[in-house]
Amino acid sequence: MTSERRSRWIAAIELGLISSTFSTIVSQLSAARIGREATVDWMTVAAIPAGDWAITAEPSWNAILAGIAFHQWADFSWALLFFGVLGRWTANLRPLTILLLAMPWAVFSSGMEWFVLVPLFPFWQPLFTLQQPYWIGLLVHGSSAVMYPLFARLRWARGNVPKQDLRFTNAWIAGALVVIAVLGTVALFGDHGYELPWLGRDRDADQTYIRHMTTHHAQGIELARLAAERANDPHLRKLAMLMVASQTGENRIFENWWLSWFDAEMPDCDAQERAAMPGFLTPAEMRQVKTAPPGEFDRTFVEAMSRHHKGAVKMADQMWHSRGDPRLRVMAHAIRHAQQGEIALMQGASGLAAVATGLHNMLGDNVN
Repeated sequence: MTSERRSRWIAAIELGLISSTFSTIVSQLSAARIGREATVDWMTVAAIPAGDWAITAEPSWNAILAGIAFHQWADFSWALLFFGVLGRWTANLRPLTILLLAMPWAVFSSGMEWFVLVPLFPFWQPLFTLQQPYWIGLLVHGSSAVMYPLFARLRWARGNVPKQDLRFTNAWIAGALVVIAVLGTVALFGDHGYELPWLGRDRDADQTYIRHMTTHHAQGIELARLAAERANDPHLRKLAMLMVASQTGENRIFENWWLSWFDAEMPDCDAQERAAMPGFLTPAEMRQVKTAPPGEFDRTFVEAMSRHHKGAVKMADQMWHSRGDPRLRVMAHAIRHAQQGEIALMQGASGLAAVATGLHNMLGDNVN
């Protein structure tokens, strides 16, 4: 290996460590701002290589750290491919040119993971594609790729960096640190009940959606806990645990947003509101699941939870197409996608069928 090629690979390794770490930090700090529970997302990522082992009703530190490590490895690998394997064409580019190429690269790399590498070969894990819409991976890969211009500095020995590249990368590093500082400050205030102000155009509609979806999720959590304890199919038990974790995390976000935006306790939904919610099970229907004999439990649960999920999808779809706060709408889009995906997972979707279903779910309500 020539010294030039060796230097290129060393710089690619350094860039991979920087870009993957930056995207991890940005993802962690910004997740709750768009309605994502970061710990659940890391757990879902951990399930790509680890399977059902990673999934629990309350994300464990082992699963969280495994998810972060796998994400770092994946982002690191894409940087090595871009600057190492393809370094013949990319290693000598100027910073702005690298940035212009890095953004399409983020689209390509995130698309490869979402459509091919995770649900098909080599992992054959449909959970990720059906649980998380493609745009989440795109945002993560974009936050990694935005660090790629620093390669123009790393490829040079210290003291030999061209002045214009040094000025550019100094500014880029300063900008990245400012972004982390701002996101960290917003996250700190958000965690203490001081989110950025409500930005919707229909307060009553947004308040109704938050109250109804929180109540709907609470019943979904109760239902999923039954399956986490009683399901005969071990994979269905793990999927139920994921439902508990994801909906519990989403309810925490709803409650935090309500307190921050409206400076009041969230009122409970009355019996009339509950009865009018799409997919909300009656007390008799809940008892039917609770009292189902062991041999009938899985089928009874899947039928009840599928009906419950369809209702949540309908509510989320209405919010997505509303004039609500942009964060609520983005979160609603992800809920619509995930709950349709869980219906497909309960029915055993995998392979190409899971990819096709995931794509359709991301584009609309396909269960009502």
